[in-house]
Amino acid sequence: MDPASGQDVIAVPPLPVGDGRFADNIVFFARALRKAGMKIGPAAIVDAIDAVEAIGIGSREEFHAALSSVFVKRHEDKPVFDEAFRLFWRSRDLVEKMIAMMSPRAPDTRAREKAKPGASRAADALLGERRDNKPPRDEPDIEIDARFTMSGNEVFRRMDFAQMSALETAAAKKALAKLQLPLDKVPTRRFRPSQVHTRVDPRATMRAALRSGAGLILPRYREIREVQPPLVVLADISGSMSQYTRIFLHFLHVLTEKRRRVHTFLFGTRLTNVTRQMRHKDPDEAMDECAAAVRDWSGGTRIGETLKEFNRLWARRVLGQGAIVLLITDGLEREGTDMLASEMDRLHRSCRRLIWLNPLLRFDGFEPRARGVRAMLPHVDEFRPVHNLSSLSDLAEALGAARSTTYDPRRYLETLKGIA
Repeated sequence: MDPASGQDVIAVPPLPVGDGRFADNIVFFARALRKAGMKIGPAAIVDAIDAVEAIGIGSREEFHAALSSVFVKRHEDKPVFDEAFRLFWRSRDLVEKMIAMMSPRAPDTRAREKAKPGASRAADALLGERRDNKPPRDEPDIEIDARFTMSGNEVFRRMDFAQMSALETAAAKKALAKLQLPLDKVPTRRFRPSQVHTRVDPRATMRAALRSGAGLILPRYREIREVQPPLVVLADISGSMSQYTRIFLHFLHVLTEKRRRVHTFLFGTRLTNVTRQMRHKDPDEAMDECAAAVRDWSGGTRIGETLKEFNRLWARRVLGQGAIVLLITDGLEREGTDMLASEMDRLHRSCRRLIWLNPLLRFDGFEPRARGVRAMLPHVDEFRPVHNLSSLSDLAEALGAARSTTYDPRRYLETLKGIA
């Protein structure tokens, strides 16, 4: 009895691998895994064929375990391997064909599951060539005058995230992974050994003299230690912000991989710390873990309450050593703005730099008419857009630069005087 389907399955003895082209299929499967990003060499392919020959093909689970034990070397490769195995061996597995012929099963009426981590990478590796080899469609020729227009790359960098298709979104995620991050550092109160003869280290000098019997005292030197400041991110995941926050999380995943002390918080109607989930090396798995940890994705928003919770529970833990805070929200608060203004003021005084990222700035005629925006604007250092690749690239450069006058919120505060 098959526990998954409840149907009677006839036992099939293990089949030899040498017959047919089964070994060739394993080689093709290994190539697909390598194309999906897994590190697989020729020796691993030979070991996989030997492992399958040793155990035979008794069931799909045993075959999966044999290949997984050889090909999967890292934890983040497990979801990619599982999805690639499901796609590749869905119609090529000889045992599954024989079992299907001997014991027909009822059609699968279960609801379709959501995409698993690594599914897109595995599908592109296995089906990419098939998609590329489709016969060309007869389409009318369209003549376009390309003079005085931007290049395709420039148009793509300025395309709004909300208007991107699935393929364009995937290309945007790959572009984010190649961003050059600044090496911004701030001085601390601690010191480290130095070869520059500017500051004498008395303690290190005395320790070295005692080790040599105090017969010869050679000075040791030190310098101020510099570290990258902590980066704290508060991202809005309400219904109006979910499309932009998903892309921004991929940007944060790049920051988390290349920079220490990156703390990520998501908020809608409640605050959720997803710092641990963002540390997964595989971006698809990291996004899946974040979605599982958050209960109020694409729901309402309570900016004042969530900022109050952050200031009360997390500010002293993460806002040290000149931390930079990135606040991504549209500022459309549903409740009163008195608490929002006071909590924004407290957050601003607790960090070295507060940058507000608002996708509404993509509109040329933006005016701070919303009450939430008017309450938050006086308490930020920079007011930046976050709706395309160009804005994220500018943000990456701004992290290592001084405060920019181009995105000074005071020019928006001047317009508040004319708004009732």
